[in-house]
Amino acid sequence: MNKTIIFRELNFKAVRSSGNGGQHINKVASKVVLSFFIQTSQGLSKSEKELILKNLSNKISSNGVLRMSSQSTRSQHHNKELVIIRFFSLLAQATIISKPRKKSLYNKKLHQKRLKAKKHLSEKKDSRKKLRF
Repeated sequence: MNKTIIFRELNFKAVRSSGNGGQHINKVASKVVLSFFIQTSQGLSKSEKELILKNLSNKISSNGVLRMSSQSTRSQHHNKELVIIRFFSLLAQATIISKPRKKSLYNKKLHQKRLKAKKHLSEKKDSRKKLRF
């Protein structure tokens, strides 16, 4: 993943933020919306694109666009920094390959203990049966 190339591919749009804030919030576009086209990105390898599309399928639109927004502060510049940090941390999480689970094995002692318990239970049940002559 090449962050400098990806950073150049990001599209930003400033829109009016919702919520309270008085007269200032009605005039200024402080909310920042980040858009990123995954399929056309030059900064990601093919395998990274597949991982991102698989792991972030609920956050990607049908066009293949990942959109994120930030409106936590009144400053547009600060919101832009926050959304960039969140974006790159999300990409880093999505590209982590999880290790496959290895099946645990019985050790010999547990195996012998299990067989001994089975044998004891079957002997107990056999002792309850009526004897035939």
